[in-house]
Amino acid sequence: MQFRDLPSVDRVMASDGMAELTEAYPRDWVVDLVRRQLDRARQKIRDGGNAPSAADVADGVSGELSLMTEVAPRQVINATGVVIHTNLGRAPLSPAAIEAMTQAARGYTDLEMDLSTGRRGSRQAHLQSLLQQVTGAEAALAVNNNASAILLGLSALSVGKEVIVSRAEAVEIGGGFRIPDVLKQSGATLVDVGTTNRTYLRDYEDAITENTAALLKVHSSNFRVEGFTAEVEPSELVALSKEKGIPVLHDVGSGALLPTEAYGLAHEPTPQESIAAGVGLVFFSGDKLLGGPQSGMVVGTAELVRRLERHPLARAIRIDKMSLAGLTATLLHYLKQEAESEVPIWRMISAGEQEIKDRAERWKSQLALPGEVISSKSAVGGGSLPGETLPTWVLALSCEGSTGGPEAVMRKLREAKPPVVARIEDDRVILDPRTVLPEEEDSLLTALRDALSP
Repeated sequence: MQFRDLPSVDRVMASDGMAELTEAYPRDWVVDLVRRQLDRARQKIRDGGNAPSAADVADGVSGELSLMTEVAPRQVINATGVVIHTNLGRAPLSPAAIEAMTQAARGYTDLEMDLSTGRRGSRQAHLQSLLQQVTGAEAALAVNNNASAILLGLSALSVGKEVIVSRAEAVEIGGGFRIPDVLKQSGATLVDVGTTNRTYLRDYEDAITENTAALLKVHSSNFRVEGFTAEVEPSELVALSKEKGIPVLHDVGSGALLPTEAYGLAHEPTPQESIAAGVGLVFFSGDKLLGGPQSGMVVGTAELVRRLERHPLARAIRIDKMSLAGLTATLLHYLKQEAESEVPIWRMISAGEQEIKDRAERWKSQLALPGEVISSKSAVGGGSLPGETLPTWVLALSCEGSTGGPEAVMRKLREAKPPVVARIEDDRVILDPRTVLPEEEDSLLTALRDALSP
């Protein structure tokens, strides 16, 4: 035991550099961090470690303050090849969307004022017009995320009543978000029909009662069942809903507004298709395949959307002015038919193999480090198109000369400024140019040189 060797709080506070810290930050805060460092040191001694010096404790306090006072979340370079990386914030935004959000944040806006009359207006008005044009819906509403949109729809239409869902679609997606739990929270009762792998139209029809409020269809998003399967198409549910006078609600998830099959991927359901089929309400995310800021959209019939707008929950989950600005700018790319070139995730998805290979070769030549350019696979990610990949080329770097191997190199990359996130395959660090923005290349190469230096 070396507890007697631990420096006192006063001794640490007298160490070099601590005076500067107490000038920059409240003294009580710095002292509290010193005490925390000493508590950790006591535990380290109990575990058989040595007592730190006063200078060591002071360095620990300085490092902790640096981490605590960094603006978060930080920019990260995504070299994983996963286009919509949930842990890295999903979709990067277009320059136009970033500029729109910056303008909205910089000063006052006409968020809820009609400048033509000088009276109060709706924050949804302009966005609703864009969503109507893009999806073909009668009306639209944006909230803070897709989970909120679904909860709002169920709360407004189904409280105290039953909602019929295929058993195969009573799913759990990221973060423990479960459709049955959302139904329960909304005040609706889940009635699951069919089996895990096969559900037929008659299953829905047999379950309808006088207490049925809606038929809910949920896109499975981040998993799929293959083989002996059957599911009911939205158009079939719409025909049944018209016969029974019960609306169909459809969560399409990713918000793809472009045909994914045109890019060598499986078909992803689009809001436009559901609206064309006659679905009453369609829910989708703004920060997945749509490529905008975090948000959730509801599009559908004017009567049903109005019911959602009038519900008290709508105000609690309304979209903020900056997300609204970014979403508006993103939707304009689709109206101008420039999404493939202007929305970053679609530029990544549509990137040609030769273009990607050329970038990887250029990185290799500029680095002058042991490695090779090899063929590989990119993923869409973000709970979209499970199992689907895009052919790509990656830079595979050998870590034989680096102490600690690939794991140590990955750690150094994550500690870079800005941090770099890559992946490991066959004891090599793999970097996929598909998901690295062009303006990030210089920072990436600097981080790689530092991480792989002996």
